[in-house]
Amino acid sequence: MQDSRVHNGNPARKGAGMRLGFFALAALLFWGGCTAKYHRQAADKEVYRYIHQTQQRVLKKTNDFNINTPWSSRKPESVQPPELIDSRLETNRLTLSVQEALDLAVKNSREYQDQKESLYSSALALARERYKYQPRLFASGEWALRRRSDGTKDGTLSASSGMNMSQLLASGGRLGLTLANDLFRYYTGDPRKSAVSSVSVNLVQPLFQAFGNNNDAIESLTQAERNLVYAVRNFSQFQEQFALNILNDYFNILAQKDAVRNNYANYLSRVAQTQRLEARAVDRQTRTEVDQAKQAELSAKNSYINAVARYQTLLDSFKIRLGLPLSTKLYLDDKALEEIAQVGLIPVTLDPEEAYRLATQRHLPTLNAIDRFQDVQRRVRLARDKLKPNLTFIADASLESERPTDWTRFDARQASAGVGLELDLPLDRKNQRFAYREALIAFEAQIRSLTLTFDNLRNNIENGLRTIEQQRQTYLIQKKAVELAKVRVESTTMNLQAGNVAVRDVLEAQDALIAAQNQLTLALVSYQQARLRLMLDIGALDTSREKFWIQDHLVGFLPKVPEAGPAETEDKPVLPPDDYFNQ
Repeated sequence: MQDSRVHNGNPARKGAGMRLGFFALAALLFWGGCTAKYHRQAADKEVYRYIHQTQQRVLKKTNDFNINTPWSSRKPESVQPPELIDSRLETNRLTLSVQEALDLAVKNSREYQDQKESLYSSALALARERYKYQPRLFASGEWALRRRSDGTKDGTLSASSGMNMSQLLASGGRLGLTLANDLFRYYTGDPRKSAVSSVSVNLVQPLFQAFGNNNDAIESLTQAERNLVYAVRNFSQFQEQFALNILNDYFNILAQKDAVRNNYANYLSRVAQTQRLEARAVDRQTRTEVDQAKQAELSAKNSYINAVARYQTLLDSFKIRLGLPLSTKLYLDDKALEEIAQVGLIPVTLDPEEAYRLATQRHLPTLNAIDRFQDVQRRVRLARDKLKPNLTFIADASLESERPTDWTRFDARQASAGVGLELDLPLDRKNQRFAYREALIAFEAQIRSLTLTFDNLRNNIENGLRTIEQQRQTYLIQKKAVELAKVRVESTTMNLQAGNVAVRDVLEAQDALIAAQNQLTLALVSYQQARLRLMLDIGALDTSREKFWIQDHLVGFLPKVPEAGPAETEDKPVLPPDDYFNQ
């Protein structure tokens, strides 16, 4: 009897081949599983490069942009809800200056991280579109080993492999290349074998419709590039707006802290006033006046409690904006409020029309609106192009190796090739007609949208200037009101002791003082906020400057800043209503 091992060829070679194949497969699987980190880093490198290039081109500057967070270095499955729950219960004690609050917000804010990831996604979309214009390689292989267990039939080995290359062209065409190899062999000692290799090339190029920039694939790339420009501008605008929001929240809290102190001082004053009157009620004050003082004391206590509650509410909202756990003990430095009080009101000397014209060149959302108008113009051209006849040039060539065994030999005389034209006459263009009409309607709608953008921009500038003047006048009025209220409180208090005025007069003077003190701080903060908001609306705000909240951002923005005196020394007379209502 013949050894059955003979029917299986050389068992040593077969075993070695199987082991080699097993290790090759294991290595492939291991390599594929270990490159997730590599692919992530490669994606980041490409995307960050696109972002930095676009920032440099559009903003003339770049920053150290990345979307990494403390969770980025961990595997997603390692992050569980209990850990996140515990993280929000951490108790820390922080005392923040304005700049420290800004830095912490950039680091921790969920809103800021969302905007960074949005910019990253826009760059990632561009990377996908550009990848379409790179040579794209595809490789595949298949191997099969078959034999009969009884050894009565010959065994066979079959294998096939192939590689394809596809390339989109800037003209709107597509070039393809295919390499293929097929092998069929008996492995039971029969020398018969068959191997064939083939090469094929094909080109498809539209000539009339969808040629060049009118091609949908080219348009997708163009739009992705422009979308990244919009995203870079939006993120830059968001950074300025975000810093301004953090600053406004910070100063609103400081203003509320000042109100808390004022209300507490008023409450203590009312307590002392009540005690004095009660001591004098024996012979010099009526019980009614004592009760009036006691009622005013209770009212002052309630105002103080409400002021404290509002302060705590503002502080908790600020913690959420900063991305801090609510359990954090947060304290804000009062020096910033003292600093803007020392600097005073920075004047804003600005012609509305000049500001509007400069804003149309510098305000990033407005620049995006202008560019989106051009996008719609381009879509009209693309829709109009689809009304044309469609003539496509097609070419292909292929070549196979000589049979039966030498797959490395090709005979160029055996190559086959062909060229042709495919014509699609515009006999039915109803859908394209409707699409073209829709594009024209969208274009006119975009005109209305763009003019509305310009009107809103002009309105924001005009309203911003009015608000600045309103807060300036309010500040000056409240400043005088505080001075007058202090004199009035001192005067009525002394007159009360002399028996020349009633208790009600003292209480009214104290109410006027506390109201004026609170309104003075609020007016100072509101003026600064209105001024910086206007700087943002005209594209002049630069939050990267040191202590940007006390900087005059018109210097360097306007061709020439008109000279003006300090804002606090200007005093305009009140005009009668007819000056506003009549021409």
